[in-house]
Amino acid sequence: MNKDLTVGEPRKVLWAFALPMFISVIFQQLYNMADSIIVGQFTGEASVGAIGVSYPVTMIFMAVAIGANAGCSVVISRFFGAKRFSEMKTAIYTSFLSVIVLSALFLAVGLPCASPILRLLNTPDDIFRDSLSYLNIFILAFPFLFLYNIATGVFNSIGDSKTPLFFLIGSSVGNILLDLLFVGVFHWGVSGAAWATFAAQGIAMAGTLFVLTLRLRAWKEYSAKKFSWSMLGKVYYVAFPSILQQSFVSVGNLFIQGLVNSYGTAVISGYSAASKLNIFAVNCLVTISNGTSNFTAQNAGVKEVGRIKQGFKWGCVLSVIVALPFVLLFTLFPSAAVKLFMTDISDVALETGRHFLLIVSPFYLVMCLKVISDGVLRGTMKMWCFLTSTFSDLLLRVVLAFLFAGPVGLGADGIWLSWPVGWTFSTILSLAYYFSGVWKKEKKPKAPKAQEPSPE
Repeated sequence: MNKDLTVGEPRKVLWAFALPMFISVIFQQLYNMADSIIVGQFTGEASVGAIGVSYPVTMIFMAVAIGANAGCSVVISRFFGAKRFSEMKTAIYTSFLSVIVLSALFLAVGLPCASPILRLLNTPDDIFRDSLSYLNIFILAFPFLFLYNIATGVFNSIGDSKTPLFFLIGSSVGNILLDLLFVGVFHWGVSGAAWATFAAQGIAMAGTLFVLTLRLRAWKEYSAKKFSWSMLGKVYYVAFPSILQQSFVSVGNLFIQGLVNSYGTAVISGYSAASKLNIFAVNCLVTISNGTSNFTAQNAGVKEVGRIKQGFKWGCVLSVIVALPFVLLFTLFPSAAVKLFMTDISDVALETGRHFLLIVSPFYLVMCLKVISDGVLRGTMKMWCFLTSTFSDLLLRVVLAFLFAGPVGLGADGIWLSWPVGWTFSTILSLAYYFSGVWKKEKKPKAPKAQEPSPE
């Protein structure tokens, strides 16, 4: 069902909208983690390292898909909130056509570049072949990844966060079952996990596109262009900074991964396991941020500043509620969390993962404030403020990781310390932008066209 986020009590509306998104990301991260967990249980520590090495590379390409999702989501939300349905449909069609071209481009570039990138990262020879296999299969799934992200962005824009959840639950369960089949029964190892993800993403993409096509028929009386350059500009005004943000974070993670790789396979494996858990937690918080962005965008479309402030307040509360279980689990039981990925784990790998979680996880509570203020900045299309706070985090993390690990002499623990410092600084900057009120300032919008209320 389509949901107008501009009416109703803000806390209830935001939480009811964001919680299905939160559940969705839990299932999404579970099936992402399933690759490493199942491979680690059946084939050992080195295979977890192989997947972990390729993961930061895949994140570079995922950055474009996530950024495109953010761009179309914010723009479509604003049109939906203002009841400008013809422009909303044009934005949807334009977003889909543009990502089809992008996915084809990245597919053509990604396959020949996979091996050189892994070499540049100093990937150890004993895991290079498996890393390359996993990465190549992931690249083949680009069209599924891009189209699925745009479809979920459209659903979220029109206030429907439940439909993507249903497809993601089915896809996640299917991925885990295929992991068990391909890795545990067929003994395909790392490649089996990659093919399981490929199939799961394809199923999720097909399902969401089918339902979205049916849903768009509700607005069939509103004419729309199949492609508009001006609409593409609006979408990528939001998407491009988000893509830059995600891409720079991913490139920064590549530098950090290269630094981690210099410590050997055992450290790589421990870091890979712990970083998967960290990404799980952070992505849950980012999902609450995305929900706040959609809530903010719809209310910005009708100039409801008071509701946006309430959205910030209750978004912070919800993100803290989400973060606390991760903080408690990773600080009280870090070894048990790392052992989820490997039963036969070396002492070095276990200590690496344990130290990472103990150092990083308490600062999830700091991240709660950053992701929500970032959500408001993005929802009100203050993208350069959003980018500044994000890039400060990235720059500090990369520079301090090398500084702490090398000249300061803290070793691998110095790399993990760069996370809390980067998060804390960027949180202060993002909050400064929010409380300055810069997000309230925008050009006077055009008067909306007289149209009928949104169909249910």
